Amino acid sequence: MSLEDPVATSDNRDRGHLFIVSAPSGAGKSTLCRALLKRYPEILFSVSYTTRQPRSGEQNGVDYMFISTEDFEADIARGRWAEWAKVHDNYYGTSADFLDRNLARNRDILLDIDVQGTRQILKRYPDSVTIFIMPPSLETLAMRLESRGADTHDTIMKRLDNAKDEIAQRNMYRHVIINDQLGVSTREFIELIDRYRTAGSERMF
Repeated sequence: MSLEDPVATSDNRDRGHLFIVSAPSGAGKSTLCRALLKRYPEILFSVSYTTRQPRSGEQNGVDYMFISTEDFEADIARGRWAEWAKVHDNYYGTSADFLDRNLARNRDILLDIDVQGTRQILKRYPDSVTIFIMPPSLETLAMRLESRGADTHDTIMKRLDNAKDEIAQRNMYRHVIINDQLGVSTREFIELIDRYRTAGSERMF
């Protein structure tokens, strides 16, 4: 399995930052991540690998890196996944090769991942900057999910149950941002990342 090899950059740091962002579905995590990458296009976004088939409109290398089950399982045996899980008979994972190579090149990386994945990542990258995005309330989260019109009532209820479990583990994260007003939350999120990048060490916060 081949992984992309982006051009290295340099600054005054010896190693890049790994920013891990998690949130319940509907909390606005993807919107905040897009705003961050627009502000800092030099930050690398870690694209997950999966063995499932691409859905309509999905692009390899953009939405996911699509690989075979055989390749994925071979890389489990080699220890090449920073984290991985099997969901509905399909594998999903984050490449440790990609993280290690680019962190060593002073590249900052953004990783959008769930709570279980974060727990695995922290075993291998304990200095990661972990950020949990919270909805202002479960009631607000339910309204957001319903307004999207993309899920059935049963699916929304399942997402809310999952959200309760994820929120209960928020203390595992170094930072928690409550996404009540999007403009305020976006500014807080970007300023937080900016402080780490300016200070040059995730240990300072």
